[in-house]
Amino acid sequence: MTLKSKFSLGVATIAAVALAGSAAFADFPERKIQNIFPWAPGTVAHGVSQMIAEGMSERLGQPLPVVATPGAGGVKAFNTALAAPADGYTIFDGYVAPLVISPMFGRADWGCDDFTPLWSATSNAFAIAISPTEERFTDFPTFIEYLKANPGKTAYNGNGLSLPHMVSAKVLQTLDLVSRPVPYDDIELGMKDLRSGVLDWLVVNPGVYNANKDNLKILVTLSELESVQRTYDGADRALDFGIDLGISGLAPMGWNWWLVRKDTPEDRVAVLRDAMEATINDPEVRAQIEATGFVLTEYSPDQYSDVCNSARAQLESAKDAITWEEEAVKAAN
Repeated sequence: MTLKSKFSLGVATIAAVALAGSAAFADFPERKIQNIFPWAPGTVAHGVSQMIAEGMSERLGQPLPVVATPGAGGVKAFNTALAAPADGYTIFDGYVAPLVISPMFGRADWGCDDFTPLWSATSNAFAIAISPTEERFTDFPTFIEYLKANPGKTAYNGNGLSLPHMVSAKVLQTLDLVSRPVPYDDIELGMKDLRSGVLDWLVVNPGVYNANKDNLKILVTLSELESVQRTYDGADRALDFGIDLGISGLAPMGWNWWLVRKDTPEDRVAVLRDAMEATINDPEVRAQIEATGFVLTEYSPDQYSDVCNSARAQLESAKDAITWEEEAVKAAN
């Protein structure tokens, strides 16, 4: 075989391989894709992820199961997803706890920019609630007035370095208010103590609110999103009173982005993004999600880095607020 013939054969071989690779991308996905969910199955959050996954499955033509992988505050799920190939067949359900908070406390070594986003998914916004029979304060301004006049004399459900506690401590620090945090592993336990008078106020999520509407009055939602007001039946936001809580965007919520490994081929990322965008813009899917109390955040992939990293900066400040709270409570007592 001549040198020219060998060269021609080599070029033909390379071209054939390139075409085969292109065909592989064009056929993606050829089998099921899995979403690695970081919490226990059977929860509202798990159900919401299943709603999105089912919509994407219909558009992709392949199954997309949501695999519950609880453990280590979501870190186990991330490690499981990171162990899978970067081929687009594994999606991270990227909640703020494993994505942002765990690295803050040295439980993980990744950052926001170590992943490629598909789209933002949902948020689970917190709110400050009281008993409907409460007479000392009846709205957010009178709540602020009472706590300011009675530093350390009230109590709420503040549990360690959890997201709700971090956000609550930051709000209190910003407004120069002191209230005693009482740890509860389950908000429902705090709900019982609110009704019995052991707690004066409560930080709740939509699930707890929907299950206890007759026994709760929402003073303020800890979010700037108008859609969150619908979740809490028209409750006011802090900005409606002209009050700056010192937090903004998605930091005060349990939010999530759907992610893939950083080195996932762009062709496959594009296919997944298209399917997710179409799903979260589907009126039927949106209605199903909003009926659970969750809110679609509607941030696009190009906003991911700014949103995620700004949340980290705010939560770093919120972590410091817990230290401030500890000292303020001691001083008040």
